[in-house]
Amino acid sequence: MADRRLIEEWLPLAALGIESTRERTPMTPFPAPNRLHVWWARRPLVASRAAVLASLLPADADRQSFLHALGIHGDPVTSRRRIDEAKRTGRRFEGEAYDYPRAFKHALDAGDREWLQNALMGQRDISVLDPTAGGGSIPFETLRLGFGAIANDLNPVASLILRATVEWPAQYGSALLSEFNALADRFVGERDRRLAPLYPDETAPEAYLTTWLWARTVRCPHCEGVVPLSPNWRLAADGTGVCLLPEVADGSGSEGRGCRFEIVQSTAEQSEGTVARGDGRCPFPDCGRVIGGGEIKQQAQAGKMGDQLFAVVFKEKVEYRTKSGHLRHKWVRRFRAPEPSDDNSEEIRARLAEKMEDWAALNIVPSEEFPEDANDTRPIQYGMPLWRDLFSPRQLLCHGTSVEVFRDLLDADRDAGNLTEVRRAAFGYLALALDKCLDYNNRCSYWDTITGRGVRHIFNRHDFSFVWSYAEMAPLVAGLGYDWAIRQVAKCVEELTAMVRPKTVNGEGEGLFPDPATPSPPAPVVTCVPGATLDHLDDASVDAVIMDPPYYDNVMYAELSDFFYVWLKRTAGRVFPELFRRRLTDKKNEAVANPAQFSEQKGAKALAGWEYRTRMAAIFAECRRVLKPDGVMTLMFTHKATGAWDAVATGLLDSGFSVTASWPVSTESEGGLHIKNKAAAKSTIFLVCRPRPSTDDSEEKPWWEDLEPKVAEAVRKRMQDFENTGVSRVDIYLAAFGPALEEFSRHWPVKRARPRELPKELPPGASPFDRERWDPYRATPEDALLVARREVKRRVLDRLTGDAKRSEIDRRTDFFVMAWHAFGAPVFPYDEALKLARAAGADLDRDLVGRLAEKKGADLRLWDSVQRAGKARLGSADGSRAAIDRVHHAAHLARTESLTAALELLERVPAADEPAFRAALAAVLEVLPPSSKHTGRTLKGEIESASNDFEALLDLARLLAGKEFREPRQLKLWQPPAA
Repeated sequence: MADRRLIEEWLPLAALGIESTRERTPMTPFPAPNRLHVWWARRPLVASRAAVLASLLPADADRQSFLHALGIHGDPVTSRRRIDEAKRTGRRFEGEAYDYPRAFKHALDAGDREWLQNALMGQRDISVLDPTAGGGSIPFETLRLGFGAIANDLNPVASLILRATVEWPAQYGSALLSEFNALADRFVGERDRRLAPLYPDETAPEAYLTTWLWARTVRCPHCEGVVPLSPNWRLAADGTGVCLLPEVADGSGSEGRGCRFEIVQSTAEQSEGTVARGDGRCPFPDCGRVIGGGEIKQQAQAGKMGDQLFAVVFKEKVEYRTKSGHLRHKWVRRFRAPEPSDDNSEEIRARLAEKMEDWAALNIVPSEEFPEDANDTRPIQYGMPLWRDLFSPRQLLCHGTSVEVFRDLLDADRDAGNLTEVRRAAFGYLALALDKCLDYNNRCSYWDTITGRGVRHIFNRHDFSFVWSYAEMAPLVAGLGYDWAIRQVAKCVEELTAMVRPKTVNGEGEGLFPDPATPSPPAPVVTCVPGATLDHLDDASVDAVIMDPPYYDNVMYAELSDFFYVWLKRTAGRVFPELFRRRLTDKKNEAVANPAQFSEQKGAKALAGWEYRTRMAAIFAECRRVLKPDGVMTLMFTHKATGAWDAVATGLLDSGFSVTASWPVSTESEGGLHIKNKAAAKSTIFLVCRPRPSTDDSEEKPWWEDLEPKVAEAVRKRMQDFENTGVSRVDIYLAAFGPALEEFSRHWPVKRARPRELPKELPPGASPFDRERWDPYRATPEDALLVARREVKRRVLDRLTGDAKRSEIDRRTDFFVMAWHAFGAPVFPYDEALKLARAAGADLDRDLVGRLAEKKGADLRLWDSVQRAGKARLGSADGSRAAIDRVHHAAHLARTESLTAALELLERVPAADEPAFRAALAAVLEVLPPSSKHTGRTLKGEIESASNDFEALLDLARLLAGKEFREPRQLKLWQPPAA
């Protein structure tokens, strides 16, 4: 085998995990690439740099020098412990938690470059390919390390972002910012002239307006009242909210029935929400009836859903005196009820109608339909069939006018012969700035009612969630709207340039590396083609492939990016027409598992999985073609579903790669709504791959039956290492996939000596993928992943049950405990529940659904004791079928009656001293979520109900064990805050 690389032997997992999450810590600026433009599922810069550098360095490279080059110039593990300790105890510590800046800010210094040259033995012209580059973290860090960056993405929005992140800053340097600022100044002047009449003048020395808050409305089908829809009327965490005042204008009946609003200062005064779970409720006292979700959608699709202004947000100048008596002032956010002069909707509609004829002829605003075959069609369901319908009339008029101004400036420069390459790049950045306004100013952006601090953008989640009440920014106010977007982009341009073209200490130097003795790398290459057809690259021409592949069915990049694409092709498309020739983005060639592409066929989900695997295999095969024989390919993959892992692994193995190492790195922030309170993976698995040498077909390979124990042993050997780095819950299963695939891939292809049992007939809609997997003699990567799950299960249950005999626990209790441990939440994907049930030796539909859980769409929902009792599904109190039944009986009595009643039950059974009950109780107390009494964290909904089970069982266990009671180990992580 070729010389081993550092990434095949070692990575600083704990330090990388801490720095990756620190990189995107709330209340600190995210890195410039993240702030420039929305892209989904970006990898942290520090993790990307580590993947690139460790894939190129030899295995014996100096590890301290490696850490320094990453920007880790201290001890992040110790610092993190200090922070966690301070949170647990409520104590403050002196000084900064970390004694060095965030790692991503570090640019290689002269010492780093000298070490790197020596470690690579003077090798030059090193090139690194990312065939699915997305937001550009990997090529950006490749460039900063001084290597040749080759970035590709099929999606034109991503390709434009890649040019703006990787190509232009390196190519044009400081001239780029000057050019953009000059262009932005011209845009702002013309923008003000055209847009000022659309907005009331709400600025004054002592106050200025920032946001309008609108509720979508429907007519009550029972009383004809106009109903503003909102799930709640909260405005801020301090209790400020809205009181709804239904009124009948003439007092004689249905005509003129509407609502006005008052701002109130306490939660008790706020009105109840008027919509829940898609159904509305009429707020008029003489009606109060339910407005069904179907009725709401029907009105929306008929164009009868309206908008009503219910609050105005402004900032007020407030004076105060300091402790020393000095007079100071600050700007404080306030709310007020709307006044008639705030709503100029009729004037706006008339103005928009005047403009639309010309705009249609000039193709100024999007006329494209929202795709009916998309995965998320809520915009269509709620009356927004065209992309432009995602904007209110004033928002649309505002954005359309911005496109007009953009084009006029572009045409003027073109006519004057001023459209230089750097000016073209400046127009590209201006288009991205306008995208920021689109992102935050549409009918799906909303007011942050948790903090009351601002507007959340449409892609705070990775979908097109319909919002009942939306926020409209004041785009012309200084510091807001366009000013904010342009300032943000300008700051990003400045930071991106500084990061790829750092200056020397005395401020000199315009090369990529300011030291003349260090040659700059070749200019980055950015392309927009399918990852399986990289025809611009020669065979065996790149030193490493580092990629963050598309995440199976997690993110539909093309569908989401259409929101920007339809506007960008009207702005950036006039400058870079080669990127924006299609009506919408290319979904046919996108490497994702998209069931919507097979919606008219049986087995759409299976066919989507097959398509994903096939496309990924083609991309991997192309990577193998362009990779040098001794090169390394490193995948950074974050997905908790074994189906996704099976598809990626099969594609890898079929295309001629084997896995030589794997590492779990915690990279995901918990703050995003696409992760928060969900059973989401927070670790990225680095899979290190090498081209598999050709083997003689006559070479004897082990049967799966002989290989299976070796796979299990490989997982067991790595488990302790994973636990030492803090990998836990769903991620421990994810981390175990790596060593399982390492061992499995060494022997590919793998056959069974004994055929496995298969259904006599394939189910309707079975895909070619299914037929291949159901070859009775074929072993698949999924078999190795099941072994990994089984080994994790054994180790975890042994640890959770402590001194009790784990073997006494039955399969239903096993599943309940393992599900809570794996997902940390009561709701998780049904497909994953199937695999976990197999690892627990249970039949999901026969043993668990209807007894411990229910199937809800594509999810499985675990019940707690109260839910089971309410459905008469508590099972036998003696636990004869499952120990979890007895545990839940006791928890239910403790919660609804008393601890005494629960103890009496256990005495009658009897159960207190039975090993199975003790083991089950110990395990359940280690996995259910503790309440805020122990953690200080607020829990809601089903998680809160499960935590009530925890508290009841904890009290019960203390009474049963007396002085012998051992607190659950998970509570040792929490201490009550100091008084």
